[in-house]
Amino acid sequence: MQDSKTLINQAAQEIAQSSTTSPTEAGPDKGRSHNRAKANDAHIDALNEVFALLRINYHNQYYKAYSDTQVLNQIKRLWLDSLARFEPETLRRGVKRVIENSEFLPTLHTMIRHCESESSEGLPDAHSAYVEACHAPSPKTAAKWSHPAVYYAGRDSDWFFLANNVERVTWPVYLEHYQHWANRAIRGEELNVPTPAALEKHSAEPLSAEQQLEQLAKLREDSGL
Repeated sequence: MQDSKTLINQAAQEIAQSSTTSPTEAGPDKGRSHNRAKANDAHIDALNEVFALLRINYHNQYYKAYSDTQVLNQIKRLWLDSLARFEPETLRRGVKRVIENSEFLPTLHTMIRHCESESSEGLPDAHSAYVEACHAPSPKTAAKWSHPAVYYAGRDSDWFFLANNVERVTWPVYLEHYQHWANRAIRGEELNVPTPAALEKHSAEPLSAEQQLEQLAKLREDSGL
């Protein structure tokens, strides 16, 4: 079996035109609602690239599994619906991970798993994130975070709450928020910790004795003393 780099290069020319000339082009079913999927043209192009790479790498398996064009189109629509939650670039990285790690044509479940692995790189496990959030110094926005999801989960849990209650109380709350933000990151959403407010470089200079007297005179005049 050829190495994945060679296979990917071989597929490049097919990929360039797959979204417009492929007889099994992926695309939304015209007769269905678009409420569930968030797929756009970029997702369709990426999915066509995915199937082009699968065809090149798993040639015999591919044609045995997808010998019927109508069935292949239905499978592509199913994959499109299920994979639309990932960024198009995540789909490309996910299929390359599949090719590099498996000799067998992947199922949709396998593809989802590899896309999740690609998206979740850099995310600490939930309890490590919890410990990090509980021990982060203030101001929180200036702390060094392993991942922005750790910060946002702490913010939503409430920093005071985390600092003033025992773990058996705070851990379930933090876990719920962390899973929410981690899932957003896994779906490909870019998260960034807010920039901390700039601190004043110089404190105000004290008033001279003359200025203090002027301020005192003005205060007396204003107050009628």
